[in-house]
Amino acid sequence: MRNSFVELNGRERAIALLDQGSSQEFLGPFEELMSPYLMPQGIVPQSDDGVILMRGQLAGQEAIVISIEGDFQGGGIGEVSGAKIVAALGKALEENEAGNRVYPIIIFDTGGVRLQEANYGLLSISEIQNMIIALRGHVPVIGLVPGLVGSFGGMSITSAVTSYLIATNRARVGLNGPQVIEQEAGVREFDSSDQALIWDTIGVNQKAKTGLVDEVVEDDIATIRQTIEKVITNPPKNFRSRQLDRFLGLLEVIDFEAPLTPDQYADLFAKTTADKVFDYPLATAGAKDQSAGRGYTWFSRLTGIPHPTSPVPSVLAADVVQNGQQRRYLAVVPNQTNRFHRVRNGEVGLQEGFVLAKYIWQAIEEDKDTAEKRPIMLVIDVPSQAYGYKEELIGIHLALAASADAYATARQMGHPVIGLIVGNAISGAFLAHGLQSNRLIALDDKAINVQAMSKESAARVTLRTVEEIDAASAKVPAIAYDIRSFQKLGALYDLLTVDNADDPTEADVAKLLAKSQEAIDSLGDDATDLTFRYTNPQAVSFGRVETNKVRSRLDEVWQ
Repeated sequence: MRNSFVELNGRERAIALLDQGSSQEFLGPFEELMSPYLMPQGIVPQSDDGVILMRGQLAGQEAIVISIEGDFQGGGIGEVSGAKIVAALGKALEENEAGNRVYPIIIFDTGGVRLQEANYGLLSISEIQNMIIALRGHVPVIGLVPGLVGSFGGMSITSAVTSYLIATNRARVGLNGPQVIEQEAGVREFDSSDQALIWDTIGVNQKAKTGLVDEVVEDDIATIRQTIEKVITNPPKNFRSRQLDRFLGLLEVIDFEAPLTPDQYADLFAKTTADKVFDYPLATAGAKDQSAGRGYTWFSRLTGIPHPTSPVPSVLAADVVQNGQQRRYLAVVPNQTNRFHRVRNGEVGLQEGFVLAKYIWQAIEEDKDTAEKRPIMLVIDVPSQAYGYKEELIGIHLALAASADAYATARQMGHPVIGLIVGNAISGAFLAHGLQSNRLIALDDKAINVQAMSKESAARVTLRTVEEIDAASAKVPAIAYDIRSFQKLGALYDLLTVDNADDPTEADVAKLLAKSQEAIDSLGDDATDLTFRYTNPQAVSFGRVETNKVRSRLDEVWQ
């Protein structure tokens, strides 16, 4: 007789995976570590903030199960829930580094960022990804998508950096939910009322055929446990977020002007190999500007390359010697003739994610035997990720995971990763190109927005008006769009005033270069991690108070 896993709640799922009698919950509901940001918005909080941490044994092996409760706020990640996940993964990492094997299992039942805490969600999700990437070097990090909600938004990117992803056939995985694609790109691009289209595009049976889910299993507790045991016994050797050449090869042969059905793409995927190795030269000086916008302008001024041109016009990379040290600069820029229609305004899409990863891995490989690793400098002006049917079918969440993985790995290997926010930093694009930075420096400019979603889409998803979102942001800085509100969260190293953000003067460029060097020099014990975000004075006093409460309490009770 089948015992359904999907029908259980989040806590029951965590207990069901562990050996009978072995489970011990940390930071449970009686701790009352809940979000303080929901009540001011008229939303009832939950005393465990929708995340269950359960330690025990699975087939005699030590495991920590992190279960996201989809019934609370759609499994959305806020500050407290995100901090619980990051802290638990951090404890597992400490144990594994000490030689005590602890296997992390994450149950994804989540829509991604909790929009009522938007920028806290973005920060937390990037920190979760960082911990998973660090842990993968010790033990497999196993992801499980049961169904009901599925795995969407930034947490779909997170699921793509797990070592092995299991799902039941009731699950869906995708970066952009159908309603959001329809809102951003129109009903002709994706009809959110077409259930057959949704399941054929983001249902896990399709994802399993195309390398985005490792195994689809029956909705049965015993079967799921056996599958996890198999992964623990025979851990995977390759991570999907590093299979760059195979996916770049696919993008090279797909005609983005022609229709592409799920069956056609599955057939194409099955026939494609990673035989061709893609290698992209760095940007060079051109005769005239090939792009426009702040990202392009600041990349040119910071690197000293006039009219930079690149073989992939939407991605710029350059090595420049500054202060006696080589630095690698990277930017995503608009390209109005891009054959990928959905990225013509500087969005981060399929090609951008994989090509960024290529350039980062190139720097990692070149510096692997050097004591001093070159800093990687991100020029950030990204309006969003790409919204499109083909993007979801092919797996844009994996493309963004590829670049996030590369940036995190570079930092963990000793490369300073410095993000320079000169324009917008929105949603999955910011997760892919920016939020794995050791330090973030932003221009103090009213035109800069940092957020998880456009106001119109956020209003549609949260069933509020744009005016209601604006009113709520006065009470909760995390849902505001302006850069000064983002600074209040403790996320920035500094906020820099310049004379002209659109057309920077020599003095503006010199000021940002000096601040960049200061940020590099500031790296100490936190040189390879993201702890600065919740240990700097602004974070401790205001921006990440709840994060630090969670971390402190888990330190006390973990065993």
